[in-house]
Amino acid sequence: MHPATDGIRVAPDLTPKLGPQESRVIWLLLAAAFVAILNETTMGVAIPHLITDLGITALSAQWLTTAFMLTMAVVIPITGFLLRRFTTRTMFIAAMGLFSTGTLIAFLAPGFPVLLVARVVQASGTAIMMPLLMTTLMTVVPPAIRGRMMGRVSIVMSLAPAIGPTLAGAILNNFEWRWIFGIVLPIAIVALVVGGRWIHNLGETTRAPIDVLSVILSALGFGGLVFGLSQLGAGGHGGGAEAAAATATSTTTLIVSLTIGVVALGLFGWRQVLLQRKDDALLDLRVFRSRNFSLSMGQMVIMSMAFFGAITVVPLYLQDVLEVDPLTTGLVVLPGALAMGLAGPFIGRIYDRWGTTVLLVPGAVITSSMLWVYTTFGVDTPVWLVAIVQTVLSLGLALSFTPLFTASLASLQPRFYSYGSAVVGTAQQVAGAAGIALMFGVMAAANSAATEAGADALTAGAAGTHAAFLTAAFLSLPLLVGAFLIRKPADQPMGAPVAH
Repeated sequence: MHPATDGIRVAPDLTPKLGPQESRVIWLLLAAAFVAILNETTMGVAIPHLITDLGITALSAQWLTTAFMLTMAVVIPITGFLLRRFTTRTMFIAAMGLFSTGTLIAFLAPGFPVLLVARVVQASGTAIMMPLLMTTLMTVVPPAIRGRMMGRVSIVMSLAPAIGPTLAGAILNNFEWRWIFGIVLPIAIVALVVGGRWIHNLGETTRAPIDVLSVILSALGFGGLVFGLSQLGAGGHGGGAEAAAATATSTTTLIVSLTIGVVALGLFGWRQVLLQRKDDALLDLRVFRSRNFSLSMGQMVIMSMAFFGAITVVPLYLQDVLEVDPLTTGLVVLPGALAMGLAGPFIGRIYDRWGTTVLLVPGAVITSSMLWVYTTFGVDTPVWLVAIVQTVLSLGLALSFTPLFTASLASLQPRFYSYGSAVVGTAQQVAGAAGIALMFGVMAAANSAATEAGADALTAGAAGTHAAFLTAAFLSLPLLVGAFLIRKPADQPMGAPVAH
């Protein structure tokens, strides 16, 4: 016997490993997702500039963000079908091709309408990329190390938002707004070329047909809800018959839009239940038979509404109320996003070993507490305090998103991974778009009321952002209950069914 091992039994390393090809595909998908998210997060800082440069209102400008998220919410349900029908490489090329085309259109856009179209094209590509990443990860990564791999995903989802606003601020301080897209464009093209050359196909494809009626109902349902919410606070400002007529029109539009949205979503759900009997559903709703998946989705919807709504209001608060420049605005959110990225791998390892409760409970407490702290901010709040609160809030979110993503998809049978990824993406984007529309509507209404009461611009702006932050804080309260209800599914062998 070898002297170094004489009488000693050396335990083999049983930690699951990824093959080199699978690892390369995931890293390429992570790089592409980084570029897409980087673009998505640059617009928050740019909105005040776009309002001035394009001569549009804040309610119109927010559609550059809301339309992006809404398009993703409409396209993502289709990706459940697309990921089953087409190969990994085909879907990657389609996603990055659309994103690159949209970025080019945005760079050349002569005004607001073309820029809005460009954002829709960009979002169509991003909508494919995120479910493609999540489905591929769930398909090739062994269950025992999914948490740490989701931690790597959280790095991308944190570093890109960290760099995005800061990069946008630096560009806006020296160049016009279109160069936000001009800098992203070559990066996107490189990602497209490299990925198209090196990504190989994973999994098997099917020949399932697409249901056009489901696509239409999905668009009407999600679009109606978000557009209706955007009408909050969109009435006329000031007094007189003209303002009263504008307010009446806005109220009518809100009611009609929300009604269309609710009815269309109901029909969409009914249609999917019928189609899934033949495995032809656009979005198979059997994923909601998993209690853990359903609870995770509820938690994610609430968190996304509160977070995306609040984080979109923060740049306006910093620039319009505290009167700081765009670069400073980007630097304020930088520490929090970096903290999220650095914490991601550690949170993933904690999930793999200890499960969800140890992460979700403190995450919910921190998130809700910091949103309530935001409600105390006013015209005299120091910028450094905003940065600290934003950093702590980001840590709370980091503790929540990684276990929610992992536990939700791990609760499903492998054949439902593509649908589960589509539901996760749809829920997050629709909730985020609804949160943004709701916060902007509440902010506009409170700002208008303060102005009519004789407040100056700074005081009125502070009143508007206070109302938006208060809305986000109230939305966060159910998170404190949901955090105790979600569990980590038992690790299953690859391909084995998950118990519900």
